[in-house]
Amino acid sequence: MCSHPIVTELAPAPVMVEVALFPIPNSVTFPGVPCPLHVFEPRYRQMVRHCLDSDLLMGVCHTEKLVHANRQEQSLRDMLSSNQSTYKPMGIFSAGPVELMEELGDGRLLIQVHTDIRLRLVEEKQTLPFSIWACEEMPDEPLNSGEAVGLEQTKAKIMQRLIVITHQHKEAQAMLIGEHWQQMPAEQFSFAVAGLLHMPSELAQALLEMTHPQARLDWVLEMLNAQSH
Repeated sequence: MCSHPIVTELAPAPVMVEVALFPIPNSVTFPGVPCPLHVFEPRYRQMVRHCLDSDLLMGVCHTEKLVHANRQEQSLRDMLSSNQSTYKPMGIFSAGPVELMEELGDGRLLIQVHTDIRLRLVEEKQTLPFSIWACEEMPDEPLNSGEAVGLEQTKAKIMQRLIVITHQHKEAQAMLIGEHWQQMPAEQFSFAVAGLLHMPSELAQALLEMTHPQARLDWVLEMLNAQSH
């Protein structure tokens, strides 16, 4: 009698990524939704330069709590020459490459972070002058063909609701019926549509942490339906 070894399929190891982290209270970013920032603190201007010079990704995240408060009533000159409050970051956020849009005469930087990946904090590699973290990618759960069909159906319902809600706004209507939004895959849409909506940061963070796009779309549809009543 021949015995054969039992072969078990191991789950792929999570993708590890290093990012420079920019914790900003109430700032929840979504994959695929670019994040414009006005950077004035010395440490974060230095962080932007480091990201640009070394092709390091930047993560922009909501905060869990205040760690150290700055002085009150600071002038712009004070803010440009001293670091502000320090916050403990939330553990899940979006990150991406940095694009420098403009450098102002006083040193302030206007940038755009092309957040294209969702990450989870694993280990802090550097604390000062700014944080660099080792993170693991946080992908969505895989979909089967039936779930993919359901996603597209829910996306269509959300689009219909948005078109009704924005009927008095010609620019919004033109965007929604345009090719980009109409042909956007439902998985991508489930994050992109969240970037259009104004919601409390706690709700936005909860949506960001959902790992099934159908759950995100259902949540957005429920919220839109509630607003119409």
